Amino acid sequence: MSDIETPALGADDRTQLDEDDRLKPAFVSDVLDRVEEGDTEGARRLVEPLHPADIADLFELTPADRRAALAHAVADLLDGDVFAEMNDWVRDALLDALTPSQVAGIASELDTDDAVAIIEDLDADDRRDVLRAMEPDDRAAIEEALSYPEESAGRLMQRELIAVPEHWTVGHVLDYLRGHDELTTDFWEIYVVGPSHRPVGYCQLSWILRTPRGIALADVMQREQTLIPVDMDQEEVALRFQKYALISAAVVDGGGRLVGMITVDDVVHIIQEEAGQDALLLSGAGGEGDINEPVFDSYKARARWLVANLFTALVASSIIAYFEDSIARMALLAALMPIVAGVGGNAGTQTLAVTVRALATNQLTASNTARAVGRELRVAFLNGATIALVIGVGVTLVFGNPRLGAVIAAAMMTNIVIAGLAGVLVPLTLERAGADPAVASSVFVTMVTDSMGFLVFLGLATASGIAG
Repeated sequence: MSDIETPALGADDRTQLDEDDRLKPAFVSDVLDRVEEGDTEGARRLVEPLHPADIADLFELTPADRRAALAHAVADLLDGDVFAEMNDWVRDALLDALTPSQVAGIASELDTDDAVAIIEDLDADDRRDVLRAMEPDDRAAIEEALSYPEESAGRLMQRELIAVPEHWTVGHVLDYLRGHDELTTDFWEIYVVGPSHRPVGYCQLSWILRTPRGIALADVMQREQTLIPVDMDQEEVALRFQKYALISAAVVDGGGRLVGMITVDDVVHIIQEEAGQDALLLSGAGGEGDINEPVFDSYKARARWLVANLFTALVASSIIAYFEDSIARMALLAALMPIVAGVGGNAGTQTLAVTVRALATNQLTASNTARAVGRELRVAFLNGATIALVIGVGVTLVFGNPRLGAVIAAAMMTNIVIAGLAGVLVPLTLERAGADPAVASSVFVTMVTDSMGFLVFLGLATASGIAG
């Protein structure tokens, strides 16, 4: 990192950095124009007051072919905090332009969890070179974290925490905190450990500050605590934080020893990431769905589900072809059958979204599956009856054909009930089979609602003789 003297902000720059103007198109254009004109000092004056998260956003808003020039202009502002907040695709591209020693320097500035997030995405060779360039202690911590499964508590936790022995008094803790400058400064809870470094309780920092020095920790600490196993999946970690309203939680290894902690700011990122992934997977857009993702990667993620949809659509088309004689005798069927399939598809999607969310948040488990299925079935019957009545009366009045109105009402009722069952049973089946219910559920539910919608409507129309 180069050392650049920080210039004073000019009046025009203070105007640009007005809170409402930060990262607006005019501001971004002004920064990039100054970089292009060679006015790196001016660009730096604009960027320097920004929060690290805003600097990260600035790079994401910058076209890919201009990011390298911007990075060169504000190189001394690109510290670890900025890279920790940056979009994965943008960060990886910038890191590729740095030497292993530079990446190691950035990672060393961060807490272990943020450093791991940067290093774990590197290629194997680059990762090895970066680790070699790090200090032994930092390298050991990163390598230990990388030994845990991806998306586990071991990858997520930070090792910088405050742990003190059970026999200390509050005064001992205060003297320890004040006498060691190397201790982490970002903590809300102090963990109390026994002789084998197993957590026996914790004290909130506010309790320590308000308790007389002579009081023993054992008398003020909270012994009941939520401990996170080091191999726990990050989704389960997030659920525990939500359920128990945690600010931080201790992470323990297989032997019950304290090895790290997870804080709520990391959990917020997990919740956002997992919710976004589920929404993208339900739509078949892949698990990333990032506007900074390379075009070919987006293509591969989406194309396979479009191909799958193509084959499921062929199933529905074959059903239509089977009833071509009925459609030829009564062309009105061709105009009405998409309504049955479309409304059924929407009903299935509604149930699917509720079910996938319930599975993701552990609201739906083996103990209440039957009740959940029964509930969705009742909802489907009520929705089906309502929509069937509306469409049946409407078709009868518009086309003057009560038999056709009765047929489409019966088909609509049947398809909405089938859609409700499919919307809950398909993700449950996939989840029981060990697959992610958000990945393929929508494809199967759409196939069921389209196929059954056409089959029931055209089948009833043919059987009733209205197309004869």
